[in-house]
Amino acid sequence: MDPRLNYYGNTVAAKFAKYINSAGAVVSDSTLPAATQELVKIRASQINGCAACTDMHTKDAEHAGESSVRLNLVAVWREATVFTEAERAALELAEQGTRIADAAGGVTDEAWANAAKHYDEDQLAALVCQIAFMNAVNRLNVLTQQPAGDYQLGWLKQFG
Repeated sequence: MDPRLNYYGNTVAAKFAKYINSAGAVVSDSTLPAATQELVKIRASQINGCAACTDMHTKDAEHAGESSVRLNLVAVWREATVFTEAERAALELAEQGTRIADAAGGVTDEAWANAAKHYDEDQLAALVCQIAFMNAVNRLNVLTQQPAGDYQLGWLKQFG
C-alpha cells in the first residue's frame, strides 16, 4: 500500500511534520513516565485506527523494555490486571480525550479527578498534550493512509 502523500517529499507537509514532531518532543522531555507516554500513544492510535502510529509506538515501547503482555492488553486495559492505577487513569483520560465526539460532555470530571490524583500539574499537562498530539498525528496518518509494518526504531529522529 502506498500512502496518499509523502510528508517528507512535500515542502509544506515536511515543514508541518517537523514542527508537530518538535511539539511532541516537549512531552517526551517531561516528567510524565515514559511507559505511560507510550501506553497513551498506543491507545489513542488504536482507537483512531492509525496503523502507522500503532506500529511505531508498540515497537518503541518494546524497545524501551515494555512487555509483550502489557502491549497486547492495551486495547482491553479495563479487564487487564497488568496496569498500575496511575496508568489506568491515564488510559481512561486518553480514551475520553480521543472520543470527545462520542460523549456530549467530553472528558468527565471523574476521569479528570482520577488522573489528577496520580499526576502532578506538569505531568497532567504533559498527559493532556500527549493525547492532543497523538490525535493530531493519528488524523494526519489516517487521512493520508500511511502504511504500517516497516517502522524501524529511530526513523522519526531524522526528521526532528
